[in-house]
Amino acid sequence: MFYACVRAVVALCLRLFYRVKVNAPALEPDGPVLFVGNHPNGLIDPALVFILTRRKVTFLAKAPLFRMPVIGWLLKGLDALPVYRKQDDPAKMGGNEGTLEAAKGALVQGRAITIFPEGKSHSEPGLAELKTGAARIAVSAAKAGAPVRIVPVGLTYAEKHVFRSEVLIDVGPAIDVQAFLPADSAAEPDAVRALTERIASGLRAVTLNLEQWADLPLAQLAEQLFAFKQGGALDAERLRLWARGVQMFRAQEPERFESLRAQLAGFRHRMALVQATGLEDLTLVYRPGNVVPFVVKNVLALVLGLPLFALGLGLFWLPYQLPRLASRNAELDVQATVKFLTAFVVALVWWGVLTAAAAAVWGSALLSVAVFLAVPPLALFTLYFAERWESLQRDIRVFFTLGNRARLKGLLLADGERLALEMERLADEYRPRLDAAAQP
Repeated sequence: MFYACVRAVVALCLRLFYRVKVNAPALEPDGPVLFVGNHPNGLIDPALVFILTRRKVTFLAKAPLFRMPVIGWLLKGLDALPVYRKQDDPAKMGGNEGTLEAAKGALVQGRAITIFPEGKSHSEPGLAELKTGAARIAVSAAKAGAPVRIVPVGLTYAEKHVFRSEVLIDVGPAIDVQAFLPADSAAEPDAVRALTERIASGLRAVTLNLEQWADLPLAQLAEQLFAFKQGGALDAERLRLWARGVQMFRAQEPERFESLRAQLAGFRHRMALVQATGLEDLTLVYRPGNVVPFVVKNVLALVLGLPLFALGLGLFWLPYQLPRLASRNAELDVQATVKFLTAFVVALVWWGVLTAAAAAVWGSALLSVAVFLAVPPLALFTLYFAERWESLQRDIRVFFTLGNRARLKGLLLADGERLALEMERLADEYRPRLDAAAQP
């Protein structure tokens, strides 16, 4: 019951904090499963597993977290297992044997476990070297007869510390541990290393794994241009291929890479100057038949929604600012954790404050209950209206910047189509090379 309540609340709050997208098979894996993920965002990473699966999952977490107020209580209530790290307390490293044995026991019983084999949260653009703990647990449980499967989980954040930014949860094909069982105890270290490398390969397949952060906007623009040329939507799998392709392209043809990189950077800059976010903005044709309904619909939405939005803005401005203030001195990879936990606590306290204030001012139990029930939908409406207003502002800026400048739109569109054609050529040229490099 405790786990189900925590899972429901955390999953809901995460979907409010982020725009969460999940790319996973329709059927959840059953039996003994070890979820392994990359670790770029502190406590947010394991919390996202609540969205990924309805199964009860046993988490492995670093030991110092168990001593923290609230978080330690939650971890104990969720039956999490402590991992003792050398950098925390070398004298307690022996406790890991008990943790590994407990994790093995959970898998033998057919349960699910989550572990982040990089060992620590970080903000590097690529996957860190993996620890062998996940492979050791899996091999140990498989030797005891458990049909263990390891499921790679890639977590890709657009801006991990920014409220309402996007996060993609991408689930890769399961790894059958039986194929890595050692013939005898002497071969076990080699089996563990081989399985660890296979886990790393699985995680690289579901993460961007960049050489440097400067490559990210380059890969994103390449995917945007390619998708426009193909007439389809943006694709997370293709974006990962572009990220790998950027590294290979730079290594194999550095001069051509630098030339194309400069052209893409220039195009991105020109698009930003005219407030356009994609080539689709350049293809828009503004006629009275589509402009008038757009204006009427949004004016009505503003007139009807603005009073409620103003009320929400006044009531929730202070609690909205507090998480930002609380996280301003935190490291990048834990900023979102601090914001999320602060926002959760502040929201509950503020909800109570508003309800108590209503009772004190109006002295009516009925009105107090009404306020108590009205606060969450008002907060959600305020969030929705703010996002709609941002989108409307962008559409208005594009209209006034490009609406009557057909020649400028034509020049930018021609430049974009030329670059899109070059992206298509690069994709045809480098896809076989990437496929060949991915072969074991």
